[in-house]
Amino acid sequence: MIRGTTKVCGVWGWPVTHSASPAMHNAAFEALGLDLVYVPFAVSPENLKQAIAGARALGLVGVNVTVPLKERVIEFLDRLTERAERLGSVNTLFWDGDQLCGDSTDGAGFLEALPITLTPGMTAVVLGAGGSARAVVDALVQSGVRVLVANRTIKRAEELVTRFGATGALPLEEAPLREALQDASLLVNTTSIGMHPNYAQQPPVPEDALHPGLFVTDLIYNPAQTRLLARAKQCGCGTQNGIEMLVQQGAISFTRWTGQEAPLDIMRRGVKQFLGKTDTIIEAL
Repeated sequence: MIRGTTKVCGVWGWPVTHSASPAMHNAAFEALGLDLVYVPFAVSPENLKQAIAGARALGLVGVNVTVPLKERVIEFLDRLTERAERLGSVNTLFWDGDQLCGDSTDGAGFLEALPITLTPGMTAVVLGAGGSARAVVDALVQSGVRVLVANRTIKRAEELVTRFGATGALPLEEAPLREALQDASLLVNTTSIGMHPNYAQQPPVPEDALHPGLFVTDLIYNPAQTRLLARAKQCGCGTQNGIEMLVQQGAISFTRWTGQEAPLDIMRRGVKQFLGKTDTIIEAL
């Protein structure tokens, strides 16, 4: 129940109606009896400066930041954590005294969620070069994985290669992806291609490049099974949607805001209940 004492957390994005974070965090707040509420805010890039001023004026306890704001928000913050500084991307805002700070929990959440073992020298192909891609590429490189970054704008992919020590960059096109995936063990889609409401879209990954030795993870969680994941499963690949990464990265934010251990099972249940009320295909984790 919202009272006069209730404090506010939220998620900023453009768009943000698809986000399962409110259901996830509010379920956790309620389970632990915390006087907090988590609200989605549609914040356009043009209004980001005003949103930051609003967060300061209203005393928001914490904010998650999603596309397309993860990189743009940095200029308005007082301080970044070391990993956010390294990544040049932020997905979590929190207070340190009167300083509004930025952190990135995506990379740690990605690794915690990944159900396969990463071994030094294995090859991963990452689709996209935005804020989430930065976190994923950094986490994989830190784990000793050879990472190829594919993006529509090759220059942005090359920037990630230089910044994080990835193996190489390639255009987000069928022919180079077919070659890159021949010896790859992991394919990660960090783009928004195929996200609600654009269910019919899919990255240009050729079907004949999907093989049983390849594990495919899509950071999209709405729909719970994208066309990419459906095709990968048909080709014998192991698959994972973005639900568990959402939960794991959200748990890190939750603990930072509240100082308490996140109730992971309750958070998972909150996400799945939210997705069950949308026109999506629910895939068991």
